[in-house]
Amino acid sequence: MPIEKSQVVLFHYSVSDEQGNVVESSRGGEPNAYLHGHGGIIRGLEEALDGREAGDTFSVTVTPDKAYGPRKADAVQRVPVKHLMGAKRWKPGMIAQVKTEQGPRHVSVVKVGLKFADVDTNHPMAGKTLTFDVEIIKVRAADPEEISHGHAHGPGGHH
Repeated sequence: MPIEKSQVVLFHYSVSDEQGNVVESSRGGEPNAYLHGHGGIIRGLEEALDGREAGDTFSVTVTPDKAYGPRKADAVQRVPVKHLMGAKRWKPGMIAQVKTEQGPRHVSVVKVGLKFADVDTNHPMAGKTLTFDVEIIKVRAADPEEISHGHAHGPGGHH
């Protein structure tokens, strides 16, 4: 069954930066599950998965414009340290989560004071060209509830 819009795709992946360092991988855990054609993964990876089938393995290099976008120089903001979630003590370079009007967001800590921290709101992989090594495990039809929710359910998905 070729991958097309509104199908659930289960896949393993590893992603490497421009220097070939693996920065994230699903191998050794549950495969990632997403609803194809509904914006649940970066555009460049979704385009590369289109039309492929279970059992396919491939590599694709995705430029920032189809991944996490370019880095924005004006993306540093000052926030109260008490709003940073994920650790008790913060140091520059750590990734924190903050609640925003658009929901939770990951930020990189740039500088920490007693009451305030400067955080970079760029996605940690913004501005990077990424290479994905992918193995498609399973492709199945989505059920009506998954389509109405806009995401896959079950192992590797939501709920």
